Amino acid sequence: MKIGIIGAGMVGVSICNYLMTLGSVSELVLIDRNADKARGEMLDFGHTNALTFSKNTRLYGSDDYSHLTDADVVVITAGAQIKEGQTRLDLADINSRICVDIARQIEPHAPDAILIVVSNPCDIAAYAVIANTGYLPRQVISSGCVIDTARLMKIVGERLDIDPKNTFGYVLGEHGMHNFMPWSLVSVAGQPIDHYCAHNGLERISPQALLDDVRQAGLEIFHLKQNTSHGIAASVFRIIQAIEINENSVLPVGVMPQGEYGLNDLVLSLPAVINRQGVAKILIHPFTDEENQQLQDIASTLRDILDSLHQHTGLNV
Repeated sequence: MKIGIIGAGMVGVSICNYLMTLGSVSELVLIDRNADKARGEMLDFGHTNALTFSKNTRLYGSDDYSHLTDADVVVITAGAQIKEGQTRLDLADINSRICVDIARQIEPHAPDAILIVVSNPCDIAAYAVIANTGYLPRQVISSGCVIDTARLMKIVGERLDIDPKNTFGYVLGEHGMHNFMPWSLVSVAGQPIDHYCAHNGLERISPQALLDDVRQAGLEIFHLKQNTSHGIAASVFRIIQAIEINENSVLPVGVMPQGEYGLNDLVLSLPAVINRQGVAKILIHPFTDEENQQLQDIASTLRDILDSLHQHTGLNV
């Protein structure tokens, strides 16, 4: 599989590292407007080809998008970086324009690629890419709430002193502050979380407090180190893995619904089946009435943001 990464910053390079150490990639292309930075990173990664864990991946670093010819997956991480005190949505106008421009440069060389949009706000930017290029909705995925869901699992695991991989649940909606956690789907070892706590002598976890902690997790990391890179890189690697080996894995990625849950014309995180075709299916869960209302309210907010984006940038929405 040939994979391209746009942006040689912390996130882009961290994704390259996951692909080099854990993936099975035949070609890896790193594109950055600073061609020397891209070439330097790839030269550095090239020295790992002599080590036993390496797959002897062919590496290219450049500012030339033609190196993406026939790429299977392209990940967009480039864009303005969030500053302390800002929200992801503060970057909507500039990063949506940047992502659309990048996608338009990718398209002539890799029209069949699956695009993964990581640049924040990733859901808004992903929709802008769909609405302003020839890429189909199934081909454009935002990294969405995969990282938020991982944080949820980690926090629940710590609270209950159990392996996070034995917990289950989703954070859905927008990767940001406009998200929700359908409590009806949160479970531990196959048991509803409230049942698990009640029958194991554990204090019940407050759903709202848990969601607040999930939302604050990324902000705490940013406050301490001025960026987040490892968790989001692992999340993107997980999406790439599902595409690469045609896994049909269900992941809470940002997708464009086409009637599911009564929604259209936006991108937000929903449980979706991901395989070599990109988004194979959006799953319909039996949410409670309250959860359904939360989803509709989030969708309404995102639609308002998209309308504002059109007014400020002229992009199709």
